[in-house]
Amino acid sequence: MLFCIDIGNTNIVLGVTDYNRILYNWRIRTERDITSDELGILIDQLFNSSKKIKREQIKHIIISCVVPPLLSTFEELSFKYFNIKPMIVGPGIKTGMPIHYDNPKEIGADRIVNAVAAYHKYRSSLIVVDFGTATTFDCVSSDGAYEGGVISPGIIISCEALFQKASKLPRVEIFAKPRSIIAKDTIGAMNAGIIYGYAGLVDGIVKRIKKEMASDPLVIATGGLAGLISEETDTIDHVEEFLTLEGLMIIFERNS
Repeated sequence: MLFCIDIGNTNIVLGVTDYNRILYNWRIRTERDITSDELGILIDQLFNSSKKIKREQIKHIIISCVVPPLLSTFEELSFKYFNIKPMIVGPGIKTGMPIHYDNPKEIGADRIVNAVAAYHKYRSSLIVVDFGTATTFDCVSSDGAYEGGVISPGIIISCEALFQKASKLPRVEIFAKPRSIIAKDTIGAMNAGIIYGYAGLVDGIVKRIKKEMASDPLVIATGGLAGLISEETDTIDHVEEFLTLEGLMIIFERNS
């Protein structure tokens, strides 16, 4: 089995695969100070919850990471608990995708992984929208080259900014579509502003990107809140919940 790990600023996504499909997946909170032993215990608990996975069944590990302090922790975890040297998505890894970017080292590994997975699946020009800590828009040409993109503040960051900077506004959790754009209470008003505001942000940026791209790209959304936001947009064509894990499987295969 292949253990895929995507380390993001807010969440870490874990997936156990048979190299072709995702068998089990989990999302845990990113803790920058966590130790390899704490991770080992947590992962054992996750495996045990499935009742079908044993640590010894994991033969390979691939990691993408945008939190540098955690990379060494996960490498230590791989050696200590799995006796495996992990494959790290970064310079020197074959992605099969030309990178047209001034400094490719600046691009988050997750953005490339998402682009690889989306192009592998759809084989057309694409805009990949990832609702993570930041909301990113990544552009792929019709011949499968990464052309660059856009980074905007993420939904959770915006919610926290409202809570921290406006004394009378409460912290809100975004789980469901607002009942109305004209809200009758403060939390409802914040929900409406965040959900519909981000839907407008997505549509506005996508329309501007499409004007600059030579083709009519498909728009693929991923990330924790992709399903909720995509329902309120006019531009998102498909939601792919496991795009990053699928991209890690593809990149592992291309480097094996």
